Amino acid sequence: MSPKEEIAASRKDQIMNSAAALFASQGFYKTTTAHVAEAVGVTQPYVFHFFKSKEQLYLAVLERAYERLHRAFSAVDAPPEELAHKMGLAFNTLLESYRNEILLLMQCFTTPEPAIREYSRRTHSRIYNTVKTRFKTAGVPKPGTEASIFISCGLIITLSEILELPELSPWHEDLD
Repeated sequence: MSPKEEIAASRKDQIMNSAAALFASQGFYKTTTAHVAEAVGVTQPYVFHFFKSKEQLYLAVLERAYERLHRAFSAVDAPPEELAHKMGLAFNTLLESYRNEILLLMQCFTTPEPAIREYSRRTHSRIYNTVKTRFKTAGVPKPGTEASIFISCGLIITLSEILELPELSPWHEDLD
C-alpha cells in the first residue's frame, strides 16, 4: 500500500469511528455527514468521497461491526458445555473494545429506513446462523433454541448498556 493509500485508509477508518460514536450518541436521524466531517476534521465532500450517503456510511459501520462479531464468535474454541459462556465473553470483549459499533449493530433494527431494516434482518439472521452452526458443530443439544437464547441474552445486555441500567442484565452482580 502506498503512503497515499495508507492515509486514505486511515482517514476512512477515522470517519467510520467518528460516525459510530455520533450515531451511537445522537442516533441515525440527528447525525449528519457534516457532524461526522467536523469530528474528523475533514470536509463533508471528503466524507462523500468514501460514502455516497449517510445511509451508506451507517451501513458500512454496521458491516464492520458484524465482521468483528462474526470473527470473534468463529474464533471461540470451547467444549459444548462452555461454548455459550465463552462466546458471551467474546461478545463482552467486543463491547468493551468497540462499544459504539456493537451497540449500533445490536439495535439497528430500530431504525425504520427500509435499507437499514433489511440489512438488520439479514445480519441478525446471519448472526443466528453463525451461532447455531457453532453450537451444532460443537454438539450442543437443541442448537437452534440455544442460539435464540444466546442472541436474546445479547439483546438484554445491549438494552442494559444503552439505558445504563445494569440491573436489567441477568448477569448483574447485585441481583437478589
